[in-house]
Amino acid sequence: MSPDVSALLSPLRLLAPALVPSWNFFDVIAPAPRVEYALLASPGDATGTWRVFRPRPERVSLARMALRLVWNPRWNQSLFVMSCAERLAEDRTPEHSEAELFKRIAADLAAEPADPARPWLCFRLVFVHREGETLTEEVMVQPAPRRLAEIDIR
Repeated sequence: MSPDVSALLSPLRLLAPALVPSWNFFDVIAPAPRVEYALLASPGDATGTWRVFRPRPERVSLARMALRLVWNPRWNQSLFVMSCAERLAEDRTPEHSEAELFKRIAADLAAEPADPARPWLCFRLVFVHREGETLTEEVMVQPAPRRLAEIDIR
């Protein structure tokens, strides 16, 4: 190949992997943890109702789906939350991941009226897997509760 043609193809060789994906995204496909939270009356309270954090909507309108293709900061935050949950479950960066999960949950709860009888926030990571015909939930991580008012949501 002549040097002129090689010089022209060089940028194309660098750009080709970005234009044509390899589709090798994951080394292993494993269940993702589900983040659930509860508001508690005290750190030792076990009567809180566990709720899924940012559940996916059952239906999304076509217009909303089109808008999400261009602008969807909440979904980007949800992906970050999932990344933190996975890192916490694998015990990589546990302090950072735990703090970020508390922060994101508390920020969402700040938009709702506070329940003064339940000032403690707790979350857990639940893995759901199928055993035969039944779905089994396994709690993998549940850090100590934190007082909601003391979580910095900035």
